[in-house]
Amino acid sequence: MADSSLGTSARVQQPGVVPEQQRVLTGADVSVWDVDAVLLLVEDDAGDALLVEEMLTDSELAAPLTWCKTLAEARRFLLGCRTPVCVLLDLHLPDVNGLDAVRQLVGSAPDAAVIVLTGLDESSTGLSAVAQGAQDYLVKGRIDPEVLGRAVRYALQRKHAERSAAAMRTSRLIAQENARLERALLPIPLLLDDSFQVAARYEAGRAHGLLSGDFYDVVQTADGAVHAVIGDVSGHGAAEAALGVCLRVAWRTAVLTGVTQLEKIGLLEGILVAERSDPHVFATLTSLVFPPGRDRVLIARAGHPGLLVRRGTEVSWVEPDPGMALGLLPGAGRWTTTELELFPDSELVLFTDGLFEGRTGPKSRLGEDGLLAMAGKYVALGGRAFVDALVAEATESASPYGGLADDVAVLHLGWKANT
Repeated sequence: MADSSLGTSARVQQPGVVPEQQRVLTGADVSVWDVDAVLLLVEDDAGDALLVEEMLTDSELAAPLTWCKTLAEARRFLLGCRTPVCVLLDLHLPDVNGLDAVRQLVGSAPDAAVIVLTGLDESSTGLSAVAQGAQDYLVKGRIDPEVLGRAVRYALQRKHAERSAAAMRTSRLIAQENARLERALLPIPLLLDDSFQVAARYEAGRAHGLLSGDFYDVVQTADGAVHAVIGDVSGHGAAEAALGVCLRVAWRTAVLTGVTQLEKIGLLEGILVAERSDPHVFATLTSLVFPPGRDRVLIARAGHPGLLVRRGTEVSWVEPDPGMALGLLPGAGRWTTTELELFPDSELVLFTDGLFEGRTGPKSRLGEDGLLAMAGKYVALGGRAFVDALVAEATESASPYGGLADDVAVLHLGWKANT
């Protein structure tokens, strides 16, 4: 079918008819038409079709008009139409009758706005048609150009509003399901009793996400030892989030099956190499074991930042023996264990680099020294309040310069006194 040209008139097109056989409908100035759409008249009665055309000519509408005599022709036209369409639909057609016409049209062209044309004694049918998905109905014999023009514009706007609302509902449902899934993937510390205290905070850097490449977990085994890990997958987004979750679950499995601390790191590197989507993806992590004697902690590090040690009103930065990040040179990593003495009031704070890499000026970042100084201001706070204060001030100091763009995970760990 030939394309219509609008100009100052609307061309009536009938599928299967060559252009010289088509009649031309003259309309009002195109500037009055405020919706970019085409009109489709589905009507087998030539007299009624002519009446509609004349009313459109006298209305303020100026848009391409196509005339189909059957629903089958109309559906073929709609199948190839890529612009918004308002369908003027008669309910008595050679190939379908009554509300079936509405149901079939709405089912095959859900994005089209539909105005049903009814007889003088079919007002109830018109209302039923609206209930079936039409946007409006008009009674033949009571239509004038102004009413017809207004009905077309309103129908198109209603259909647009319906589509927008449906898209918003779908987006909201997807967001809710994603949030529910991501919350389920955030770990709950697996502790045998309340002798060990954990305060955790997770802030994903990617927009609208609850989970990203950072990961952490805490597990207490049957012998009373507490195992903890914190890690950071390079990059941002859903793929990194999935890989982080994969590594966390694998770590927990390894702990529960009795794999040694250094063996766990090698196992995680193998999983990362097998699961990563890009050979340049790597991960850093720090693994800890708190033996049940409570007098020491065993630390293994793979490319991860140092940690804070709190004791009473003092806080210090500790750099355990370094090791290569996972995946940089698969199989070449040499990781070692650092033993750190613990006192009854010792507490450890682990974090990912997103906590201290935020900008605090046009050319400056918070950095490790800045984080240590910040931590010194909150030494009197308990674990949860201490973590929240660190994240809040780091976020506030970076907010004038774009905020914390990277993911942030923080773990505050320690044995409870007198238990």
